[in-house]
Amino acid sequence: MTKHRIFTTSVASVYPHYVQKAERKGRQKAEVDEIIRWLTGYSQVGLEKQLADEADFETFFEQAPEMNPHASLIKGVVCGVRVEEVEDPLMQKIRYLDKLVDELAKGKAMEKILR
Repeated sequence: MTKHRIFTTSVASVYPHYVQKAERKGRQKAEVDEIIRWLTGYSQVGLEKQLADEADFETFFEQAPEMNPHASLIKGVVCGVRVEEVEDPLMQKIRYLDKLVDELAKGKAMEKILR
């Protein structure tokens, strides 16, 4: 079975879109970074290294220090897909990240986003 195209896409190529989406709604890059660190367990230095190395999503999540145990509490629809029903574990992690950035852009408080 062939991998989904997003799995081999570099996080660094998508990251500016996450930041841009948040900034358009008056949020900050630092908040996007905080969400990513919360979800994956990366330090800021570790996150920046992954971006500089242009790690793809598969590698990014594979090398993540520790997925947040509360990630399973992320519920809702992103891109027409209910995140809690995504069967592929990697795709679900990507959707979790998308959902958290969406919540940030919609003005949700960080305390609520970081369950």
